[in-house]
This record gives sequence, structure tokens and C-alpha cells, in this order.
Amino acid sequence: MTPGELRALLDRHGLRLSRDLGQNFLIDPAVADDLARRAGASEGDLVIEVGTGLGVLTRALAARADRVRSVEIDSGLVRALREESLLPENVELVHADAREIDWDGWLREVGQPVRVIANLPYSVATPLLRRLLDLRDGLEDWSVMIQTEVAERLVADTGERAYGSFTVLHRLAADVEPLARLAPGRFFPRPKVDSSFIRVWPRAKSPLGEGELERVERLVRAAFSQRRKRVTNGLARIAERTWPEVDKAGQREALEALLEKVGIDSGVRPERIEPEGWLALARALDSAVPGTLEQVDD
Repeated sequence: MTPGELRALLDRHGLRLSRDLGQNFLIDPAVADDLARRAGASEGDLVIEVGTGLGVLTRALAARADRVRSVEIDSGLVRALREESLLPENVELVHADAREIDWDGWLREVGQPVRVIANLPYSVATPLLRRLLDLRDGLEDWSVMIQTEVAERLVADTGERAYGSFTVLHRLAADVEPLARLAPGRFFPRPKVDSSFIRVWPRAKSPLGEGELERVERLVRAAFSQRRKRVTNGLARIAERTWPEVDKAGQREALEALLEKVGIDSGVRPERIEPEGWLALARALDSAVPGTLEQVDD
């Protein structure tokens, strides 16, 4: 669809796009087909798409996969897609908020690993990426369009400016491959930033045990809340929960001893600590006082 055709379709249905919903639609069918190919959509697949928009990527996916279940939150777009018959027969259009659907139920219903392929609305990209990490055992992979700034956080090396808590979680649980970078002109309306299409899949030999991703998450979120300061600053609140019977000086001393035990210099900034170091620290804290990290607010 050209921008003019998109505007005409929206006008016919009295629709206005919402910045709050992060609506930036892919408009080039050739680009959409290339992305579907790079994402591995193929015969036999069930693909779950988040953000149907006006169906440009949806149609490309439906041409390659057996089934597409596409989730769209905007009731006006759902109405337009149905009234204009814009989607092929092998597409199931679901009017819902992707953050609230029963993902676990969907995956149990299918009974096989599925692919998620989507041009994620910018406004929900981060929480959905985090949710997909929890669903990784039921997914073949997930290939998504996100802001390039977010993509850089997922692939950052330790010590780089983009390295943060989200990097740590992905490095421990999954592998990430950048597939393409798209300029604003590939979308309508044009976003103000570049977009990146990435493929993520469960790490074959993840070091994580049951429940450990959540414990590491609480730890790194606390630490990176003060990313420009030494790691003990951000972890002070956790130290209070772990050793409430001693004063702040004693808590800091105990924390520094635990850091030393797992080979982490207490004077470094959080961005200098490898993902495996965070996992080792989470385990050490849980061993010292079981349940400590479950008590830390997100």
C-alpha cells in the first residue's frame, strides 16, 4: 500500500492513528515478504503476530505459513480489516491487547513450538519482549521489529553504553541476531527513529535454573537503577532485606564479602559485570538468605 492508499482507507472508516499505541505501519509488501522469509516463516508453521495494523506483514506471513493468528488492539482497525476483507483465509484476527492474552493457553492449545513474527508497536515492545522470554520454552523463535535503540540493548557487550538489565536477561536466556535495519520511510506514519528487525531464540544451553531469570531480574534492576555508581550503591536496598539485623555499615560489609566470593569487584559499575557474574551473585544471595530476591519489589 502507498501512503495515499493507506490514508484513503483510514478516511473511509473514520480512523485516526494513535501515537499512544505506537502505530507505525510497514507499507512495502516486498519488504514485508523479505522479513517473513528472514524470520523463517514456512509451511507447517503457526505464526503469532502482534500488531496487525493494515495487514501488510500479515499477508506476507500468510503466504508462507499454514496459519497466522494476528492480534490487534485497535477496534477500528479490526473493523476495517474485516469489512475490507484485507486478510487471507488462513489468518485468524484476534481483537485483544497482546499484554493481556493467555499466551500460555495459546501455546498449550497448539501443542508445538510456534513462531512470533511482528512489527511490535513501540509503546509495548519492551514488556512484550520480556514476556516472550518467559514463554521461550514454547516458542521456536521470535522475530520482531523494534526501535533500533532497543535492539542495541539486546546485543550490547559488557561495558558498552547500551548494556543494561535487559541485556543481561537476554544473554542468559536467549540468542539474538539482528536481521535488518529499516529507515523511517518504510513506515506510515514515519517514525522519528530507525527500526531494527531481530530474531531471538531460546539459548540451547542456558545456565538458568527454574525461577532464576526472575531472581536475576530483580537483582540487575536494582543495580542498574544507579548504573553510573559502584555496584554496591544500587544493591543497598537488597542488602537491607538480606541482613536486616545489622546496621548499614555491616550490610555493606556483608555485601562486599559476597561480591568478592563470586569474583566481582565491589568498586565496579554494574555495566562492567558479565551476565554470568549476575547469575552467580543471585545464587549466592539466595544461598545466604533463601527468598531474599523474592522480597524485592520490581
